Amino acid sequence: MSPTATVLPMSTLTIMKEAKLAACFGAALFVPELKATAKHQVLEEMVDHLFQNGRVKDKALVLEMISRRENLGSTGIGKGIAIPHGRSLAAPELSLVFARSVGGVDYDSLDRQPVHLFFMIVAPPQERTNIYLPVLGKIVEKVKESRVRSKLMKLDNLDELKKVFFPDAQ
Repeated sequence: MSPTATVLPMSTLTIMKEAKLAACFGAALFVPELKATAKHQVLEEMVDHLFQNGRVKDKALVLEMISRRENLGSTGIGKGIAIPHGRSLAAPELSLVFARSVGGVDYDSLDRQPVHLFFMIVAPPQERTNIYLPVLGKIVEKVKESRVRSKLMKLDNLDELKKVFFPDAQ
């Protein structure tokens, strides 16, 4: 490192990273109650939500990519959580949809339990911000905690979702 390089304190770097991650959560991409009652319907509804909000250019292409990813192994990670994700040329930038099913959906989850909380991440093959994996990691890190999952089941809006994921940024 050169003697004139500026080193930001770790807390500043963390805040900058958190702000980038928080920006992935958009109000239009918050679905408080899914209509879907089956796994393929969940994927279709979430991809359609991305398409309707201008976040993907070709919903059939994205749905095919997400479905292929699911065929490799379920993204239902257990404890009522699924994180379908992948990269597609139809996605100009990283987008994240949060959706909830109070009744739960049989999603072929690892623990064979119904899934209630869904986070779909779709990103271009290459992204300038390179936050695909950090977003995925942040979600996995947070949903491990039962109190977080409980809060997510009671959310009414995007601001509450952001408070759960980024309590220090509020």
